[in-house]
Amino acid sequence: MSIDCFIQPVDKEKGKEVRSYIDTLTKPPGSLGRLEELAIQLAEITSQSHPVVTPPGVIVFAADHGIVEEGVSAFPQEVTAQMVGNFANGGAAINVFSRQIGARLKIVDIGVANDVNFKAVVDRKIKYGTANFCTEDAMAREEAIRAIDVGFTEAEMMIREGIKCLIPGEMGIGNTTASSAILASLTGTDIALLVGSGTGIEDGKLAHKQDVIKRALQARKPDSKDPLDILSKVGGLEICGMAGAMLAAAENKIPILVDGFICTVAALLAVEMATEAKDYMIIGHESVEPGHQIAIERLGKKPLLHLEMRLGEGTGAAVAFPILLSAVNMLKMATFSSAGISTN
Repeated sequence: MSIDCFIQPVDKEKGKEVRSYIDTLTKPPGSLGRLEELAIQLAEITSQSHPVVTPPGVIVFAADHGIVEEGVSAFPQEVTAQMVGNFANGGAAINVFSRQIGARLKIVDIGVANDVNFKAVVDRKIKYGTANFCTEDAMAREEAIRAIDVGFTEAEMMIREGIKCLIPGEMGIGNTTASSAILASLTGTDIALLVGSGTGIEDGKLAHKQDVIKRALQARKPDSKDPLDILSKVGGLEICGMAGAMLAAAENKIPILVDGFICTVAALLAVEMATEAKDYMIIGHESVEPGHQIAIERLGKKPLLHLEMRLGEGTGAAVAFPILLSAVNMLKMATFSSAGISTN
């Protein structure tokens, strides 16, 4: 498999057309603020004067991380498989929020450390979790490529089935550690500024988590210019999957509503692989993970919401989705001309 994909530049001419149209709607110019900019961006992404974002599609990629052997998480590794069961049974936060927005939800086992046997879970397991990247590379380069391909393929299937907006999500105990290592590799930012409590580790363990990442980066020496080298050395299979899914959405001119810290790191990697993908991305929210703000700034975006969330799964993006719906519905307003309202 090659990660090569053909992503067209967004349609700036359609954006100009919609910007002009918005100024004819029955409201003062600019009075709906960022909703207007969102409507323009969605028009550029879709090449549609009246973009459609429903139904949204949520893909949650689940995988485990060998780095948890170093004691970097507040939860044991088996929680990943247990949460996949919760997703399959409809009981997790992302299930609740997906139902709320009428989303199609897909759960993909791309690297859980245990066998997961649920009809509601797609088995695309690359391997039984990554290796402990403190002592060896997380995965082979070929495995990273395969995991990206899984994400691309699963997203493309949902797009063919009719989704109009992609919300990538993840589940994997230890994945804030991997994401912090990836972000440090990409940006050169001091680990102390990136690393947060993740699932809720105590302050004493936070310093340990930071030290583990520092030691791992010194040992692995990932190439900051090569996203596949970074992923193979310190990444996660679910992070690969999300990056691949985003590339598929961008290739198909589908807007990508990006979730929190881990998802935004995957977005950065997708952009490293295909620069044009960035213009198809919208940041749903800013989490309380300290690295998330740095990742958002690196992507050059502004989040829609600040709700102090840090769950993952795609939940923050799902909660933000109705804002996209408001942006496209705004275009259904009457114009001054059709409403017979004077502009003088």
